[in-house]
Amino acid sequence: MLESIINPAAGIYPATGDYVHGLEVRRARRQLFVSGTMGLDIHGNAPPALDEQLELIWQNLRRILTEAQMTTDNIVRVTSYLTKPEFAQKNQEARVRALGNRRVPTTAIVVQTLDPAWLVELEITAVAE
Repeated sequence: MLESIINPAAGIYPATGDYVHGLEVRRARRQLFVSGTMGLDIHGNAPPALDEQLELIWQNLRRILTEAQMTTDNIVRVTSYLTKPEFAQKNQEARVRALGNRRVPTTAIVVQTLDPAWLVELEITAVAE
């Protein structure tokens, strides 16, 4: 699998250090589309704190990726649904911790979730050879 970051140098606002404008993927044979994933424990309960939910979300995503014989290195897209704009910074920090030096296209949207206990929800796309 080959990847190329697409960050035009002119004619568009600059990408920040935590994401890229585009990521071209070639020679990927498998695609994994992960549903919106919440910060729920194995019993389906959401802890009250945002940090705890973010930790559980990335733990849950890693579990799903493992089942598909993938890791966070296979993620090529992240969409975050936040219930409050002030959650953006902690969400960004959690994503950077989870992905390390890897930068992928990402979108964060402020929404109302189906359950008020869910403070944030993430969906990802991953690819592999």
